[in-house]
Amino acid sequence: MCETTDLKKKQKLFNIIEAILFIAGEPVPVRDIADALETTELELVPLVEEMGRRYAGEERGIQLLYFNDKLQLCTHEMYAPFIQRIFHTETEFTLTQASLETLSIIAYRQPVTRAEIEAVRGVKCDYSLSILAEHGLIREVGRKDTIGRPKLLGTTDAFLKHFGLSSLADLPTVPELLPAENAITE
Repeated sequence: MCETTDLKKKQKLFNIIEAILFIAGEPVPVRDIADALETTELELVPLVEEMGRRYAGEERGIQLLYFNDKLQLCTHEMYAPFIQRIFHTETEFTLTQASLETLSIIAYRQPVTRAEIEAVRGVKCDYSLSILAEHGLIREVGRKDTIGRPKLLGTTDAFLKHFGLSSLADLPTVPELLPAENAITE
């Protein structure tokens, strides 16, 4: 009987979390959900992980995203064409090589200034920065304490979502990105 009660309690918590995320329509910090459920983040994480496995294991029109200690319910990407037909939204966009290079520098070196990005790339990056900001992938995160107080740039939650990352710690390390020039082939 105790096991049945535990299952009912767990299902009720799933339902509450699902309702919160559905009505929010945007990422909700895990700590806010824990506060609403009068529990701790530590106790909530296994529940959220199980919830994520349930969504991933079933063919559903929605999916649970977990990134930057936030949760969000989103439509599954395979159903995007149908949603676009009704709501006339464009969910996909293509970034140029220059924009991807600029975004990579920001992701790995943040917080970083425009001048620091241009020093790495060797060319101006104003256009790339405006495109990245327009798509919500980067934002101003502060000001550098130097002459002129230039803007410091960093990535956003939209960046994490777009690239399927839970946090910046999930970025591949630089050695993983470099070609294996000295690889020994047999």
